[in-house]
Amino acid sequence: MSYQEQFKFWLEDDYFDQETKNELLAIRNDEKEIEDRFYKELEFGTGGLRGVIGAGTNRMNIYTVRKATQGLANYIIKQNGQDKGIAIAYDSRFMSPEFADEAARCMAANGIKAYVFDALRPTPELSFALRTLGCISGIVITASHNPPEYNGYKVYWEDGAQVTAPKDKEIIGEVKAVTDYHTVKTMSKEDAMAAGLYNIIGKEIDDAYMAELKKQIIHPDIIKEVADEIKIVYSPFNGTGNVPVRRILSELGFKNVYVVPEQELPDPKFTTLEYPNPEDPKAFTLALKLAKEKNADIVLATDPDADRLGIYALDTKSGEYVPFTGNMSGMLIAEYILRERTATGTMPENPALVKTIVTTNLSDRLTADYGVKQIEVLTGFKYIGEQIKLFEQTGSNHYVFGLEESYGCLAGTHARDKDAVVAVMCLCEVAAWCKKQGITVWDQMLAIYEKYGYFKEDMYTITLKGIEGSRQIAAMMDKLRANPPKEFGDLKVREFRDYELDKVVNYETGAEGKTGLPKSNVLYFDLTNDSWCCARPSGTEPKIKFYMGVKGTSLEDAKSKVEALTEALKSKLD
Repeated sequence: MSYQEQFKFWLEDDYFDQETKNELLAIRNDEKEIEDRFYKELEFGTGGLRGVIGAGTNRMNIYTVRKATQGLANYIIKQNGQDKGIAIAYDSRFMSPEFADEAARCMAANGIKAYVFDALRPTPELSFALRTLGCISGIVITASHNPPEYNGYKVYWEDGAQVTAPKDKEIIGEVKAVTDYHTVKTMSKEDAMAAGLYNIIGKEIDDAYMAELKKQIIHPDIIKEVADEIKIVYSPFNGTGNVPVRRILSELGFKNVYVVPEQELPDPKFTTLEYPNPEDPKAFTLALKLAKEKNADIVLATDPDADRLGIYALDTKSGEYVPFTGNMSGMLIAEYILRERTATGTMPENPALVKTIVTTNLSDRLTADYGVKQIEVLTGFKYIGEQIKLFEQTGSNHYVFGLEESYGCLAGTHARDKDAVVAVMCLCEVAAWCKKQGITVWDQMLAIYEKYGYFKEDMYTITLKGIEGSRQIAAMMDKLRANPPKEFGDLKVREFRDYELDKVVNYETGAEGKTGLPKSNVLYFDLTNDSWCCARPSGTEPKIKFYMGVKGTSLEDAKSKVEALTEALKSKLD
């Protein structure tokens, strides 16, 4: 059907409720808006759904959520997993509880038992819950750090990670096969509960999750020793982190934890936040104000579904708070874990650290220093979770840490996704250790740079919305793929990797090989002088992202080098 035919179908068919029809009637004279809402189905990608909330096939609403769930249910039944059930969690966004309920009732109508949290919970706790309950799959209703008009639907499999190949494509196929809304099953919540197919979960999972987090603490004695002195400011960005983060810090003995009051309670409008993303410096405005009032040692913020962590740390020399990138905070935790586990004799045999291909190369030096195997995977934490599963299946290695540049990391194997709750806990332990040494967290970061080199990374993003934007992004990638640059400014390309074509070309020797990783629309340029850059269209947003990294001799030198590389990259896109 054309977009106009789809619009007419939604307006006239009895399947859709009057509230939906009223919303569509309000735009009946807006051709462009009708086209945007109906020119395609909201794409069920490898991670699930994400889009603007509203009526239409290209929007997040109860109908698109229900249809996606029917496709997932069909896949679960084909895998003979219906008896294992599915766990469902949701965040603080508009329509999150409603979408979770729709998904649970659709699953129940298909004979699949649903375990639904009694209130909002972090994404990593869903990963933990589905494994604890022995479920075949899991769903989180969240749009992570996107603006308030968005919501999303992420799918997990029984290992606790987001679905990877080949299951991701197989599930997408089942979702696309559901073309008639009238074939989508649902039932009332009351009937589903009476049949034992709709189950509420809560405290028992929370308690088990907390117990697993505490296993990652290396020096509980140090925390107790400095608990009266150390001051922590925290913001959950009006999301799911508030309760679990405060609970774990309290139970570990931290006494001075100050929560930003305006961002403490759930707020789907994110009223005080332009963009609820810990990568955005503006999001820390209120937290930094409170930090200065309390003279805090560190400032922490988790995104609405509590899988990403942003931090600032006090620089006592300047009296200012210094922002940390996801690479910096991840390396701070990783260095502490590798150093202290080695020193205390608690490092497992055959230890491994897993990072994504666009994450800092500082980890290369760190893992080499401690004799820890490093494994690189594609962008997306699900690939890190997949490695944990492979380690368990083969016994080849023991996972000690995983990180990605986009403010996500995981200590422990209780979850198979990035976990900002455990990251907060680990960072506070690092801060406690620093306090005992008479240094700041920023001092410790500088010490790591001095030892391994001043690695610095940056990202240049181009946002191009709509149909035309998608075409422009595709054209940019086609141009770089067809004629890969041989240099970026003064930096020569040593090696070019095309993950879509599974091809590696060494420009110094002319040798060609394979990437060894799954196919993905990513281009990577390994450059001279410990530098690199990478092009990757976003899978969830109308963006193309260019990642880059350099190594300098000082903070200033690294900053200058990454700026030069960014400008050189931009010149290739003209």
